[in-house]
Amino acid sequence: MIKALKEHWPEYLMEAAELAIFMVAASVFTILLYHPSSPVVRAIPAEFIRRVITGLAMGLTLISIVYSPWGKRSGAHMNPAFTLTFWRLGKVAPWDATFYSLAQFIGGLGGILIVASVVASSLSHPAVNYVATVPGPNGPLVAFIAEAAISFLLVMIVLILTNRPQVARFTGIVAGICVATFIIFESPLSGMSMNPARTLGSAFLPHLWQSLWIYLTAPPLGMLLAAEAYVLLKARVTCAKYHHQNNFRCIFCEYQAARRTPRDFNQAIQTSTGLLQKTD
Repeated sequence: MIKALKEHWPEYLMEAAELAIFMVAASVFTILLYHPSSPVVRAIPAEFIRRVITGLAMGLTLISIVYSPWGKRSGAHMNPAFTLTFWRLGKVAPWDATFYSLAQFIGGLGGILIVASVVASSLSHPAVNYVATVPGPNGPLVAFIAEAAISFLLVMIVLILTNRPQVARFTGIVAGICVATFIIFESPLSGMSMNPARTLGSAFLPHLWQSLWIYLTAPPLGMLLAAEAYVLLKARVTCAKYHHQNNFRCIFCEYQAARRTPRDFNQAIQTSTGLLQKTD
């Protein structure tokens, strides 16, 4: 544990900051597009059009984070269910998975607290509702199934793309498109979370605990099922990063190499610092 903290604390802080940034963006865009006093609401009265804009904004936010220096180094998981999945696949060390998840929960709550400290009245308005993810009018069962389904789909797409060198560098872009699409079409069913840390962060201040179990269980279930399905196809899993074609250190490659031989470990250190990889 101490060794992991000493060597990987920058990655942990990056994970917290990345989800905090995502939550701030989600809050700001929701206030702009849904708060009754916003001029955007008066200019664009159609909710579906505003939902499309929200999807595009959040998809671009995810893409920006994935391809940022921090995202390239930490892997831009921002999601305990995503980290858990790659731990299950043997690509994330147990203590890294633990501290990544802890950092993500802190980041999710931290982002909401930052926005609340500046525009608390706007964030708490019922039309914004702390950007909380709650079941739609079809109820909790539909929300659970929908969350599990989109989580399954996202991870399956990520695994397929990241393990094909020809297209791996575009994984973050495709993930952003997925997020945008899910917000546009799936959010009326569950609010579109796929992320326990994201939902807990937005549920904390308004005390929205009743449906929290959906978002703590459905995303990990869907993502883990996707991982198991991918492994059943006997497909190779290389790394836990969204974007690996860069010069930044990769703690996941180092972990894999350390489990094999000293020579492999030294080579992974070189690779993760960019000596054996192509630059962007």
